[in-house]
Amino acid sequence: MNYRSIANILGWIVGFEGVIMVFPLLCALIYREGWSGLGFVVSIALCAALWFVLTRVKKKNDRFYAREGYVTVALAWLLVSLIGALPFVICREIPSYLDAVFEVVSGFTTTGASILPEVESMSHCMLFWRSFTHWFGGMGVLVFVLAILPLAGGGSSFALMQAESPGPSVSKLVPHLKATARHLYGIYAGLTLTEFILLCLGRMPVFHALCLAFGTAGTGGFGVLNDSCGSYNTYLQVVITIFMVLFGVNFEFFFLCVVRRFKEAVRMEEVRWYLMLFGGASVFIAVELTLRQGWNFFHGLQQSAFQVASVMTTTGFSTCDFDLWPQFSKTILLVWMFIGACAGSTGGGMKVSRILIYCKAGIREARTLIRPRKISAVRLDGVSLDAGVLRGAMMFLGCYVGIFAVSLLLVSLDCQDFETCFTAVAATFNNIGPGFRGVGPMCNYGFLSPLSKIVLTFDMLAGRLEIFPMLLLFFPSTWKR
Repeated sequence: MNYRSIANILGWIVGFEGVIMVFPLLCALIYREGWSGLGFVVSIALCAALWFVLTRVKKKNDRFYAREGYVTVALAWLLVSLIGALPFVICREIPSYLDAVFEVVSGFTTTGASILPEVESMSHCMLFWRSFTHWFGGMGVLVFVLAILPLAGGGSSFALMQAESPGPSVSKLVPHLKATARHLYGIYAGLTLTEFILLCLGRMPVFHALCLAFGTAGTGGFGVLNDSCGSYNTYLQVVITIFMVLFGVNFEFFFLCVVRRFKEAVRMEEVRWYLMLFGGASVFIAVELTLRQGWNFFHGLQQSAFQVASVMTTTGFSTCDFDLWPQFSKTILLVWMFIGACAGSTGGGMKVSRILIYCKAGIREARTLIRPRKISAVRLDGVSLDAGVLRGAMMFLGCYVGIFAVSLLLVSLDCQDFETCFTAVAATFNNIGPGFRGVGPMCNYGFLSPLSKIVLTFDMLAGRLEIFPMLLLFFPSTWKR
């Protein structure tokens, strides 16, 4: 284990967290919120001190492998979350440090699960910080830094990007990884700016538009109103729906479109299935709302599309209390929680690509039983998947089920009803935010015990980092030199 290189990289990560804290500090100055701004001054000073100490650590060598990459990513996310919670505690807007860590982890992991009973009484700078953590964590904390600095020598950059990127695999879009990171963040920033402009054109207040654009881009879900997006007009809700869907698409699709390789973009099987699953679920729910609850079909379609996009992309915004919808519609939303968005997007969940791999692998095994001598491959986008990708997908599924079961057992110690416990774990592990019943769209996670909050905080980090970086922290062999 190359501890010196890890410490050096963590120093740069903390330093960049201090830099981005300047933005909510400026917000505090604009709105004259001096006491709230003090929390960011203290946190920035701490980040600067840690940056100075950790970046002075001299590296003995540049050996940096996958193990170091996974550990660095896990420690980086833990460290930025622990520091990012300090402004809330210092200014007493969230007095409990555990609650503040839960809130910030929910922000950085783009989960959107909140312990706050209402948000409209919070200062502007704190609301801005909550939403900005979505944007910063959406594409990835280390991907952001990789776009600016190489961080370490050797293959460290690619090891870091692989460990942090969501989905079964990650590849370079262009030969140089630093250029890849810049292309990703360029597309990310461009889409965010476009949504911000469209929201402003719909007469949304500029501060609201900025926070909502950050939350949509990171598929996070923190809003600035107590009813999330319910108070906004139909135009604004439609814009948010469209961009939730867009940010759930694999960013390689956008890159191929930018460089005019449209045929390759259209051939992306995962994107096609993602859009079909979104459209099908929206129509089915709209039909049930029309037949069983007497909704106008087009109004029902608009509302169902918003909720399906919010759940499937794991954004977590809401326009109504979908916990009151018929059981069939709620079941669709629950299943789509687990499916999630595309790999290589800012969305969470198991990812559509993994679901496709599992289905195709199952079909292949069924055909093998019928014709044992026939050799067939599992293909995605016309390319045969190697054994490593299949093994990784199966390992992910096994670990996913195991962590989910243990988390559900621990959270059930709170003696809540099963639907609350189950959807609380599902909503945090898949980085969605709201669940059903006690943690529904009009409720919050503040009533849970400290143990449950710790478990769900781990689930949010494990879900965002694709499980393995967090799991490796608990293996003694990981820490051997």
